[in-house]
Amino acid sequence: MSNKTLLLAAAIAASQLVTAQKDSSVNILGEVVVTATKSPKKSGETGKVVTIITQEQIERSAGKDFAQLITEQTGITVNGAFSNPGKDKSLFLRGATDKYTLILLDGVPLNEPAGVGGSFDLRLLSLDNIERIEIVLVSQSTLYGSNAVAGVINIISKKATSKKPEFRGLLTYGSFNTEKANANISQKTKVLDYDLNYIYYKTDGISEAKDTTGTGNFDKDGFTQHAIQALVGINVSENLKLSPYYRFSQFKGDYDDGAFADAPNNYTASLLNSGVNGHYNYRNGSLHFDYAYDFTTRNYASQYGVFATSGRFHHAEGYVQQNISGKLKMIAGISYQAYSMKDPDTSNSIVSPYASFFFSSKNGWNIELGGRYNHHNQYGNNFTYTFNPSLLINKRVKLFVNVTSGFRAPSINELFSPFGGNTNLKPEKSASQEAGAQALLLNKKLSFTITGFNRTINDVIIYGPTYSYENRDKQHDFGAELEAAYSPTEKLNLKVSYAYIDGKITQVLEGKDTSYFNLVRRPKNTVSLFAGYQLTKQLYISSSVQFVGKRTDNLYDPVTYLPSEVSLKGYAMWNMYVEYKIENNRISMFAEGKNLLNNRSFYEVYGYAVPGINLTAGLRFKL
Repeated sequence: MSNKTLLLAAAIAASQLVTAQKDSSVNILGEVVVTATKSPKKSGETGKVVTIITQEQIERSAGKDFAQLITEQTGITVNGAFSNPGKDKSLFLRGATDKYTLILLDGVPLNEPAGVGGSFDLRLLSLDNIERIEIVLVSQSTLYGSNAVAGVINIISKKATSKKPEFRGLLTYGSFNTEKANANISQKTKVLDYDLNYIYYKTDGISEAKDTTGTGNFDKDGFTQHAIQALVGINVSENLKLSPYYRFSQFKGDYDDGAFADAPNNYTASLLNSGVNGHYNYRNGSLHFDYAYDFTTRNYASQYGVFATSGRFHHAEGYVQQNISGKLKMIAGISYQAYSMKDPDTSNSIVSPYASFFFSSKNGWNIELGGRYNHHNQYGNNFTYTFNPSLLINKRVKLFVNVTSGFRAPSINELFSPFGGNTNLKPEKSASQEAGAQALLLNKKLSFTITGFNRTINDVIIYGPTYSYENRDKQHDFGAELEAAYSPTEKLNLKVSYAYIDGKITQVLEGKDTSYFNLVRRPKNTVSLFAGYQLTKQLYISSSVQFVGKRTDNLYDPVTYLPSEVSLKGYAMWNMYVEYKIENNRISMFAEGKNLLNNRSFYEVYGYAVPGINLTAGLRFKL
């Protein structure tokens, strides 16, 4: 029997065990987070809700990719996450499209100027060099600038922890001839620390387009990725540290011609991300500074020819964290961002000074008040603000309110494209309100979060009937989320969540307002159930089920290109995981099964296939 067959057999055996991802939700008020306020702070001391994906959760997702892990979180949908691995992924935070979500890497924005609306391609990210993920589902434009209208996802890289050189590795094999390998070496000394990481991922995949011909002649659309990461920390002095870094990710794959249409098309894409960040500690605060450079390329080859784009993004920022008094702290800084691309050869830039003040009282009140002034070289100026009061009662209950504004600057394509670019575009501007509560009950064994939100985006940029970009529409989204976690013992973790999202767009056509539901591919209702059990010191088993409600999609006529609405039925996704540790926890053997209901009849995107049962088995080790 071959090694591949043995691995598959192990995965099948593991899928017979029941029971999901261990979650840190029971410590929702005590976790230290950085994304909400740009500085370390307990989540109970900020009025923002932060979803934390821990290192343990990431390691127990070795059979998933970044999109699949993110789409399991409350209030988030990644369309295409469970379709063919190389299928493009569309991120929706509380119903907002991906151009309204800012991706951060160690607190520094990632941007793809050549992408549609400046949105970032999630396929360029890998879980295997990530230590932790923090997600804030409310506008963060005051602290982070453009595109943070719906929220931010902050990806925190792995860092060295051992004084001696430490080698970690990962090997997996699964359905559709899917292979993954990860090698990591790191060390932390008094003066220098480093972390070097390499990732290889390859899959034959399935046909991207749904084959309804009955002939089975659609070819498989494979996907291959290579990624490296090098992080270095230099302790120049007791108070000063510099951290240069270099990352490169590249993938290539095949794609089809559209809904139900096979084709031998292929694509390649790459991301180069390099820079340096640093901080200097002084008596009553600290100074932080960073510079980042992103270079992205994208090439598509099809029967229509070759389409190639590339874009460059420069980000430079400096800010101080100042303790004004025991009750009052301040963050103030200035950010410079420059975007450029070829075809057309254009560029634009934003300069943004900002400041936020954080007040904490002895009786549990915490208030953030901040503002950001943005100067864009093309459209001029705009301003955003944040007002975020919260009350922590007996360190067990947090009540919070968020009143914020956000913005998205027009992308280079929207401003300068030869196919409808408009240099007179204004920024899209948002106003968001959020209120809710978090609580720890039953001696911290039970936690829950309940949130309601309302968001309006004005001057939405659309591609108009005159075949050019214009500010025209108004988007209104609203909804609610409920999440509860219960740990009756240290070994058992249970979690349930529910998200409701609704929205409409208002268009002004010929002097009349027309409003309609437009959250295409986004379910109004999503329910998730998780359970995880540490059966012994070595054996952990888990199970998760996500129920995704019905949605709508648009089908475009191949001749007239006119859209027609189609309905997508709801579906359930059942996943399972088992892990066994040996050799003093230095070796972990694991297996994961996805879509164990073997449901191939639903669509994430109309006309595109989803795989049935998907099994992965592997080995993680530490030397």
